[in-house]
This record gives sequence, C-alpha cells and structure tokens, in this order.
Amino acid sequence: MKLTTRYKKKTPTFFRKLRNIGIALAAAGGVIIAAPISLPAILVTVATYLTVAGTVATAVSQAVVSDQDEDQDEDED
Repeated sequence: MKLTTRYKKKTPTFFRKLRNIGIALAAAGGVIIAAPISLPAILVTVATYLTVAGTVATAVSQAVVSDQDEDQDEDED
C-alpha cells in the first residue's frame, strides 16, 4: 500500500483519539519550550520529551488504517 493511499483511508476511532492526545501533548510541550520566561531546566527537558512523544504518537496514529473492508472482500472470495 502506498503512503498516500494509507493516509487517505479511514483511521479507527481509538487511533483518532490517540492522535488528538498526541497533538495536545506536542502543543503543550511547544508552548512550554517557547515560553518567554526563564524556566527550570527539568521543566524544559520534560517539555521536550512531551513534544517528541506527541509528535510520534500523532504520526503513527495517522498512519493506522482500518482493514475491515479489505478483509471482508478477501473472505468472500
């Protein structure tokens, strides 16, 4: 399956929720990293990890597709 085809297919409900959580984590981490005030180093480190984890969760969740239609077609043959 081509990557463009995969991204156009429907994403299962669980992974849509996970994608939204990943977006929120990445956004929250980005806000903390970009804060105009001086923050403790540990907070910036945690925010960096949140951003990376959120970005990865979003990308992976978006790439998951539902194969129910294809599985049903194969079973009928």
